[in-house]
Amino acid sequence: MVTKRIAVGVGVLMTITLAGAAWTASGAPAPVSGKASASAPGNKETKNYLYASMGDFDAEVKPLIGRPDIAGVQLVVPWKMLERKKNQYDFSEIDRVLGELQPRHKKLFLQIQDRFFTAPTRLPDYLLNDPEYRGGAAPTTNENGLGAGEPGAVAAQWNPQVRGRFQHLLKALAQRFDGRLAGVNLPETATEVDTKKDRTGYRDDAYFKAELANMAYGKKVFTKTPFIQYVNFWPGEWNNSRNYMKRTFEFAKAHGIGLGGPDILPNRPAQMENSYPFFKKYRGQLPIVAMAVQEPDFQYKNPETKKPYTRQEFADFGTNTLGADAIFWATSSPWLHQPAAR
Repeated sequence: MVTKRIAVGVGVLMTITLAGAAWTASGAPAPVSGKASASAPGNKETKNYLYASMGDFDAEVKPLIGRPDIAGVQLVVPWKMLERKKNQYDFSEIDRVLGELQPRHKKLFLQIQDRFFTAPTRLPDYLLNDPEYRGGAAPTTNENGLGAGEPGAVAAQWNPQVRGRFQHLLKALAQRFDGRLAGVNLPETATEVDTKKDRTGYRDDAYFKAELANMAYGKKVFTKTPFIQYVNFWPGEWNNSRNYMKRTFEFAKAHGIGLGGPDILPNRPAQMENSYPFFKKYRGQLPIVAMAVQEPDFQYKNPETKKPYTRQEFADFGTNTLGADAIFWATSSPWLHQPAAR
């Protein structure tokens, strides 16, 4: 299993992929260009955005947001930051960030996070303590990479009561921000529940159906702001063996839902055998595709060149193969710390 994380306030945010992905370590600065990546002739340009946690906006985003080659920012927000107590929503940080971005003519994407590397302290307390939600979260395994040896957690979306609360949050966000955000996305589909310790009744098929239900609900309540699901791997599936991946893309196309993913990793076998072929096949058939280049991606080598990925390789593959309309770059991306071309 491969894992990665970024800090969210005083906590840690989790994204994970399934076992089987082989990674190599290295890193190098990427070439600098002030232009967004251009797709094939006649197609629209891919816009560049910053990527960070909400808690790192002031320290990491604000120093970079004025760059002319940056269209805005994607911020990851944990569920608990938005709902401190049941039905008591606090969107003040989103309002504050919008107040910082709008005068600069920059856009905001939000990723609503329901899974974490550490114990589920970034989920609302009532979700974890009220018997109605039967624990509220399932433990996940972090066997390799960052967080190794520490149990993580994912909200038990397969429990209808938990899913109902999450959808209530999406509805409240839409009532406040629909049309004011560039996009809202749900985190990657990859997770690995520790079934030996789980008490929530997790099943792969129930998880798959729950994620599709959240996709449909998000699209229903966000009528003006694009709604996006990150999809990279599905638990219990490899190379579309259970038809989860194909059904996801068909569902998104049919319902006008955007798709994306947490990593652009050209030619890597694990990705090439799971979501990437479907992004290529459905290119131009989805309302929006949003891909990220997160911190670990700069450490890996391109299997074809045997050299660290360059910025241009990320951008070309994201745009021309995956069909990305937006690329979210980690604020640690080397090119962001060089002067912007004008």
